[in-house]
Amino acid sequence: MTEEIQITLPDGSQRAYPAGVTGLEVAQSISEGLARNVLAAKVDGEVWDATRSITQDSDLQLLTWNDLEGKSAFWHSSAHLLAEALEELYPNVKFGIGPPIANGFYYDVDLGDRSLGEDDLPKVEAKMQELARQKNTYERSDVSKADAIDYFTKKGDEYKLELIDGLEDGQITFYQQGNFVDLCRGPHIPNTGFIKAIKLMNVAGAYWRGDEKNKQLTRIYGITFPKQKELKEYLELLEEAKKRDHRKLGKELELFTFSERVGQGLPLWLPKGVLMRERLENFLKKAQQKAGYQPVISPHIGHKDLYVTSGHYEKYGKDSFQPISTPHEGEEFLLKPMNCPHHCEIYQSRPHSYKELPIRYAEFGTVYRYEQSGELHGLTRVRGFTQDDAHIFCRPDQVKDEFKKVIDLVLYVFGSMGFEDFTTQISLRDQEDRSKYIGTDENWEISEQAIVEAAEEKGLKTVTEYGEAAFYGPKLDFMVNDALGRQWQLGTIQVDYNLPERFELTYIGADNQKHRPVMIHRAPFGSMERFVAILLEHTGGNLPLWLAPEQFAILPISEKYADYADEVLAMLEEQDIRGMIDHRDEKIGRKIRDAEVTKIPFMLIVGEKEAESQSVSVRRHGQGDVGTYSLPDFISYFSEQL
Repeated sequence: MTEEIQITLPDGSQRAYPAGVTGLEVAQSISEGLARNVLAAKVDGEVWDATRSITQDSDLQLLTWNDLEGKSAFWHSSAHLLAEALEELYPNVKFGIGPPIANGFYYDVDLGDRSLGEDDLPKVEAKMQELARQKNTYERSDVSKADAIDYFTKKGDEYKLELIDGLEDGQITFYQQGNFVDLCRGPHIPNTGFIKAIKLMNVAGAYWRGDEKNKQLTRIYGITFPKQKELKEYLELLEEAKKRDHRKLGKELELFTFSERVGQGLPLWLPKGVLMRERLENFLKKAQQKAGYQPVISPHIGHKDLYVTSGHYEKYGKDSFQPISTPHEGEEFLLKPMNCPHHCEIYQSRPHSYKELPIRYAEFGTVYRYEQSGELHGLTRVRGFTQDDAHIFCRPDQVKDEFKKVIDLVLYVFGSMGFEDFTTQISLRDQEDRSKYIGTDENWEISEQAIVEAAEEKGLKTVTEYGEAAFYGPKLDFMVNDALGRQWQLGTIQVDYNLPERFELTYIGADNQKHRPVMIHRAPFGSMERFVAILLEHTGGNLPLWLAPEQFAILPISEKYADYADEVLAMLEEQDIRGMIDHRDEKIGRKIRDAEVTKIPFMLIVGEKEAESQSVSVRRHGQGDVGTYSLPDFISYFSEQL
């Protein structure tokens, strides 16, 4: 008699099946419609092939295109399909890695003396379509290390051999679809027939394993969908995204620029951008002051020993700018990669009582990290950026309450900026590899539990990701969906028992003994640069009225009305309404068009009629004429829009 196992579904119901049943077979037992859409299966929290046998009692979630893990398996399988097409078109091609990414996938390949450009992509797409229609299954097999080495030695693929070198027997699996075999952990979709729509997006260069000392490979990016309609919608979305690109908008709105002479990844803020940035900073400073934060300022550099003590030199040293040597022998400084070590020293500057805690230090602190040049991207990935950083030093019994207060602050910021669609990611340690973290298991467990409970008590929609914690503690990351449905990581809160230990921070408790405080790191914006970039793309440059660098433009019909325009400007500036006069010798139609392009919220047209009646004809960006107002009435109308 075949042994039976119990499968528990997400709704809590249980079903009995023969041992060895697959997720796909479970789906078929529920409904053929479900089975046709199952891409992978989550078994006891781990994503598997839907065709992999389940041999013991397990929790099972069937994954479809509607699940992030389902999309990930779909795109991972699509990367293998791309590799299969390349191997047929370019014999002896060698393969690096081909992972799924947030939108699609890529594969790094070595084509030898051959090259592959954008013009070659349609040919590769066509081959992928041909192979997809064969509906070849993705077959998983366990392989010994010796056999894996033998296989890729015969193929002459040194990249796969290097990957195998870091694996042990029992850790190695191959996947095969059609004639293509790859070293891979999986998981994959049942067969290539699920892949209906294919678009290879672009070609780029990528150093093997991200090391500039290694050979540069060809990286091919692509995206696939189970329906052609979804690909069409995605490409339309991309066109809209191009219009909203913050680099394009930043130039049009004269907010920021970059200079090769200054250096890659080091943004220069222009006057209008500074006005907007200052409004953002003042907005948060006001909220922080109400919440009991104290402002501090720390230098842009610090002694190397500071970051050795904090652990940042060990973890970030390779990714930071190299040490700065002074004339004093052996003395070295680093550009500040983090603000937290400096804040620890500020806390340490005098003794503290348990009655003082929590102490909340806040700083808009600029930090520097040496990002690879190929990874730099406008304001979203830079080498110098300003964090809206704060560090809370509290007693262990205050951690959860302080964490919840920070959540409230982040939610206030998001609500004020129009970010309403978001989830929160609870980022915990890797469940297997603990080597990349500092601190005791006990402190980690306390920290992780505090975050989970705080998020639950605040009613947040959460997902849990293992292996995504900071090296010193777990964190809660806010993942915002913008107007185009793209997800961005904005805002983070982190619990840290480790830096207080490393810096030997203390407070005097009620028992008159020294105790160790707990540290909470938080940044609602994340960084000013990244936040501005995402806000620009979310709004398409149509910033909230209170944040717009120029809230109005006065457009005189001719020079005859320049004096009246000056009067209007003076009156509005007295009311702290920001704007300018377009004094150019241009027709009024041209002035209106230019104001529309620069997304100025209000256009105030003044001519003979307006000068005589002490009024303005008002146009709103994107709406057109909204009427003629006396100046006091316009000021009231404007205030209502804030």
